[in-house]
Amino acid sequence: MKIVVMSDSHGSYANLDKIVRRHSDADMFIHLGDGERELHTLFMKSPELEKKFHCCKGNCDYMNIIEIMQRTDIIDLPYGHRIFATHGDKFSVKSGTGRLMLEAKRFEADIVLYGHTHCRDNHYEDGIYILNPSSIYNPRDGKPAGYAVISVSEKGILIKEMDV
Repeated sequence: MKIVVMSDSHGSYANLDKIVRRHSDADMFIHLGDGERELHTLFMKSPELEKKFHCCKGNCDYMNIIEIMQRTDIIDLPYGHRIFATHGDKFSVKSGTGRLMLEAKRFEADIVLYGHTHCRDNHYEDGIYILNPSSIYNPRDGKPAGYAVISVSEKGILIKEMDV
């Protein structure tokens, strides 16, 4: 299973569309928030894509034009894996990932996805993969705009960081 994870597009329809077209073979797309307007545009132009998306509501998503946006999302995957996805602002991610870890354990998730900081984070801690794919438009860590591709198979989980 191929999952494309992105966050914080902040109006950049061009980068969102570029990533979606580049990975047209993806089984799932996850947008971790702050992209409501460009996601709305994408779904208006290509309505068939909406069923492939899980979208989290970010602190800058206040228009409520996308019904599928949630504050957090629990996504069950093949081979017994589970994702806990959130924008991260409600979990104080700028101060660390401790609260995310507690939520992941509460929901028995082995993958945590978050955005908000616009900084890449990809590490494994206490049996849980923790990933922030960066911002696809305005990164704040000196690295190029980024996203990630997660491959889930019977062999396990592989996370690949990508530049836009």
